[in-house]
Amino acid sequence: MANAFFSDLLSTISERGRTLLRRGEPSVARQDASELLELCKALLSGRGEASGTAMARDVLDRYHDLDAAGRLTFFETLARDFGPDREKLSQAIESWRSQPNDSDASDLHFASEPQRQELIRRLNRAPGGTSDLVAMRADLLALMKGNKDLAALDRDVVHLLSSWFNRGFLVLRRIDWSTPANILEQIIRYEAVHEIRDWNDLRRRIDPVDRRCYAFFHPQLNDEPLIFVEVALTETIPTAIAPLLAAERQLVPIERARTAVFYSISNTQKGLGGISFGSFLIKQVVEELRRELPKLDTFITLSPVPGFMQWLKKADDVPVSDEERALMESLDRPDWFEDTELTAQLRAVLEPLAAHYFLKARTSKGRLIDSVARFHIGNGARLEKIDWLGDLSPKGLRESAGFMVNYLYRLEDIEKNHEAYANQGEIAASSSVKKMLKTEGRRLLDMRLS
Repeated sequence: MANAFFSDLLSTISERGRTLLRRGEPSVARQDASELLELCKALLSGRGEASGTAMARDVLDRYHDLDAAGRLTFFETLARDFGPDREKLSQAIESWRSQPNDSDASDLHFASEPQRQELIRRLNRAPGGTSDLVAMRADLLALMKGNKDLAALDRDVVHLLSSWFNRGFLVLRRIDWSTPANILEQIIRYEAVHEIRDWNDLRRRIDPVDRRCYAFFHPQLNDEPLIFVEVALTETIPTAIAPLLAAERQLVPIERARTAVFYSISNTQKGLGGISFGSFLIKQVVEELRRELPKLDTFITLSPVPGFMQWLKKADDVPVSDEERALMESLDRPDWFEDTELTAQLRAVLEPLAAHYFLKARTSKGRLIDSVARFHIGNGARLEKIDWLGDLSPKGLRESAGFMVNYLYRLEDIEKNHEAYANQGEIAASSSVKKMLKTEGRRLLDMRLS
């Protein structure tokens, strides 16, 4: 009720201000980037609350009317011409050099802030401004490809969005069959790991007694989940996704559930890319489930391996012989896993390579190659198990040769695992995964001796 009241109040203020601004203006809509930028300068120059809120709304509306070329011009100009006030910054630098003190340091800090940051703050005051700015960031990300000049602008936008979407503002809500339809539609639309085919499929994932779904929401995007996680409650750790998603499956009585399986995590807002919510979401859901179901003792993922096949085919450091490389060409066959003898041969080659992929292979910048692995390992999880033929969907075969993995979240080890990875690059892994790597070592030795 309070949010609705203040939203209505802001809308009223904005509309009154817009009425004042329109007096004496031509009625022709302005859709030119140069005129929009002049309006941004006027917004920065400072006006009363009503007219400033209205002007911010006007800027956002006119931005929406720009085509792709106009938006690119708009962003390039913000990056080039809306930086720090150079005269004020030079004065602050000289003052700091002549007599450094805390007051001068503060002046230097504020003088170095780009004008575009203040512009974005003022745009955020408009009714619906936060949502529009998130959408604007999505446009910026799309236009940044191949355009390094926009990187500074993106850093400023991320700096502000990270503050506005920090954990303190996020609200955890459970998604179930009683959740409003407009939110359920977004769960279907934004599921990025295992496609939700229809409403019946959605109901099987959120309605049964052994299923849960949770999402983070923000007060300014009240009906738009930012990120959501789907959870299966099971008796043991699963090694394949098909049984969890099967239409005809045996429900697990809640009193027998001992394991919570996070099998899908999806972001919904492209404009919030690079602003992490997932680690907070998983940890809070773990706490929520422990309160509801104290008998749960294992919290684990069943995760895809989206980068494995690309690494296998294109990387220069894949430790395979020519004979093994020839064998792996059979992975291009859509039904290779139905050949029992071929499957056994491939497993002997691919499982050690999967262990190498996680424990040894790195990007040119020294990072884990797999984006899902970076997320979970960086959050303090342990690589618990590599699951052969865990995902036989076309996507799973195409991206990971059917591999899935389990990442274990043991609350007492999360901080230790996170620090080891962040500071030393060490991957927390179970003995079963490390043994696969030893198998690879013996295989490489045999290759050298042969």
